[in-house]
Amino acid sequence: MLSEKTRNAIIHLQKLYPEKRSALIPALHLAQAEVGYLPRETQIEVAELFGIDPNEVHSVVTFYDMFYDKPVGKHILHVCKNVSCMLRGADGVLSKLCQKLEIQPGGTTADGQFTVVASECLAACDRAPMMLIDDKVVGPVQEGDLDHILAEAKKGPGHPAPVPKVEIEHA
Repeated sequence: MLSEKTRNAIIHLQKLYPEKRSALIPALHLAQAEVGYLPRETQIEVAELFGIDPNEVHSVVTFYDMFYDKPVGKHILHVCKNVSCMLRGADGVLSKLCQKLEIQPGGTTADGQFTVVASECLAACDRAPMMLIDDKVVGPVQEGDLDHILAEAKKGPGHPAPVPKVEIEHA
């Protein structure tokens, strides 16, 4: 269940748009920031706040790579799998990363530290092949860079909420 503070922040976000439905994506980011992911119960709660069918919310959650409908690791490692990155070796980077972490794309390490996501275009084609490590764009990435990338990621605070928590506090 979402806290009253997050519920109020979502209602505040709705007022910032001519159509409250336009606030759905930032609202989902706020809910995910609080819960850590978007289980079906949270999706239903968000749908109720918007007065829309829960299946519409679920469609948004499952369409975008930045929303998670199951628990994820502390660090999210997105590997771009779009054409520019694939042509420059992203498939090898993804395969080697998963091998090192002993998981499949979409999986989370046993210690809960890392989740690997094979993502559609992450909009940094000039850095192909590239990754999004928590909130940091990294690239071009080579297979030999992965040990360093993982070590640096472990030093960081983890995956941040795309919508600053300040939004919650000012609602």
